[in-house]
Amino acid sequence: MINIGEVIETNQMVERENLDVRTITLGISLLDCADADCGRLNEKIYNKITSLAKDLVKTGEAIENNYCIPIVNKRISVTPIAVVGGSACRSPEDFVTVAKTMDQAAKEVGVNFIGGYSALVSKGMTAADENLIRSIPQALKVTDVGCISAYLGSTKTGINMDAVRLMGEIIKETAEATKENDSLGCAKLVVFCNAPDDNPFMAGAFHGVTEAEAVINVGVSGPGVVKTALEKVRGESFEVLCETIKKTAFKVTRVGQLVAQEASKRLNVPFGIIDLSLAPTPAVGDSVADILCEIGLEHAGAPGTTAALALLNDQVKKGGIMASSYVGGLSGAFIPVSEDQGMINAVTDGALSLEKLEAMTCVCSVGLDMIAVPGTTKATTISGIIADEMAIGMINQKTTAVRLIPVVGKGIGETVEFGGLLGYAPIMPVNPFGCDAFVNRRGRIPAPVHSFKN
Repeated sequence: MINIGEVIETNQMVERENLDVRTITLGISLLDCADADCGRLNEKIYNKITSLAKDLVKTGEAIENNYCIPIVNKRISVTPIAVVGGSACRSPEDFVTVAKTMDQAAKEVGVNFIGGYSALVSKGMTAADENLIRSIPQALKVTDVGCISAYLGSTKTGINMDAVRLMGEIIKETAEATKENDSLGCAKLVVFCNAPDDNPFMAGAFHGVTEAEAVINVGVSGPGVVKTALEKVRGESFEVLCETIKKTAFKVTRVGQLVAQEASKRLNVPFGIIDLSLAPTPAVGDSVADILCEIGLEHAGAPGTTAALALLNDQVKKGGIMASSYVGGLSGAFIPVSEDQGMINAVTDGALSLEKLEAMTCVCSVGLDMIAVPGTTKATTISGIIADEMAIGMINQKTTAVRLIPVVGKGIGETVEFGGLLGYAPIMPVNPFGCDAFVNRRGRIPAPVHSFKN
């Protein structure tokens, strides 16, 4: 039973502490849309998305009105398109037609983003995988709400360095193709190691091939709620600190559980998972970096940052799994630069570097996220950064990701404005020394010895 005190407390979280349901994401299997003809493939994809998702937005809005809980985004994820389109799409241009179809379908049903224009290439690339990857710059140029991902490595398979090298080139081409919008296309493009099949957060969401025909996944976010709770226990022991984070994460997850179950019932679609990720926004008071400062740091990036982030991430997960049996996705703490005002301030004040961010990704829930770098950054340097992050994920058996934005025409010290939830970002310096000979080796980095657990 929910008592009146809990209702009042939740209302305060929403009104004063930026608690929101960041996304309701409808995952849709497109496996039955596969066809040898590109025209029929696109027709099947459009019809299936628009039929299954036709009530998603109005259902989300009705739940918002009924429970007074903001639901910021309504999104769709689909089966990786390299799998679905392999028979019909024989060139990058063919795959671009599918990207356009997905974009049109998403706009028709009114969602904010659609993900799943993806390739899973952690061990090797099929012809379809490579064609999709080579289509990415054009696909992001001609679409508005499509998000793209590539799965380049895992603990079980190692790292596909051929794909890592190619993605460095593709990110540069995407930056150039969308340079009129400050290389915005790169903000909708992410690469993963150990990507989960049920992630509701963009740009990396896709509907895994082991998932049901359709499923509802919900992502909840509450950095402001956690920070406010910690303000009440300043100077207390680590035990009190950890208990406070756990209890707060429990309450936030219960809000997500309520929304997920209600959306599942109204849409007649099975409930999948709750992703409890502390995903910040540019709004004041909605910052993971501010939580780290409340724990006791002068700035995110100061000595102790990685330990504080590890503590935060672990307690969030512990609180979440007590509140729901189906916590999944990425669940933890995101540390994007452009979407977190506290992180932006830390970079601007010189407290936070790209190298420190990389160290923090060893313990956060994703990786190097929404980081703007000079447009002159070499493709091989981008591939080297990706390889480093994939290695952290592979060795530590965790999800890691890279979303770098080489902003064409801008350099260190300048800023780039993305708008909305994406915020703005200072252009961060990149290590000037090269890694060309390393990146240009062929093949893959083998899986680590601890991957052999059968």
